[in-house]
Amino acid sequence: MTLATWLAFLLASTLIAISPGPGAATSMSVGLRHGYRVALRAIGGLQGALLIQLTIVAAGLGALLSASTIAFNLMKFLGAGYLIWLGVQKWRAPARTLDGDGADLAPEGLFMQGLLVNLTNPKAIVFMAALTPQFIDPARPQWPQFVIIGATMCSVDVIVMSGYALLAARLRRWLRDPRAMKAQNRFFGGIFIGAGVLLAASGRN
Repeated sequence: MTLATWLAFLLASTLIAISPGPGAATSMSVGLRHGYRVALRAIGGLQGALLIQLTIVAAGLGALLSASTIAFNLMKFLGAGYLIWLGVQKWRAPARTLDGDGADLAPEGLFMQGLLVNLTNPKAIVFMAALTPQFIDPARPQWPQFVIIGATMCSVDVIVMSGYALLAARLRRWLRDPRAMKAQNRFFGGIFIGAGVLLAASGRN
């Protein structure tokens, strides 16, 4: 992979990461509720899913989702159902406020939540299957190039998701107001539900 090719992929990865989606909603929701340090757990899960998806693409299994309507739709509806379930849980969450910095209220399972948010999105695998070959030099060993792509993609995504989480963490003073807490629960719940509905209604492209 040449420097020019890597810079092109870096730009593409940055634009993709900045685009709001379920990962950004997860980072902001956890950052707002629990602060940046706890949000790193969910962000780590998001990156784990990206690496798994890239490995699937590198192994050639991404072609299955591209070619099989049944496999694609199965993954799509599983992902949509999970996002909608997250949204309903968030919408119905009690409007509990935080005292002090709230660091002791960090929940378990945030890594797995982040992992599942990205992992159950089949469009991500299809997108990677379409995007990554454009940056792979077939005349050179492919796995080292996939390692570079994975490291670049995850580094960019960690920075962008951290930015979303830090921005949300700045607004944590809202958590001392029950009405504001209820509003943010419903805001992020609505985002997750909307993302799930859009994923369920979407096609391959």
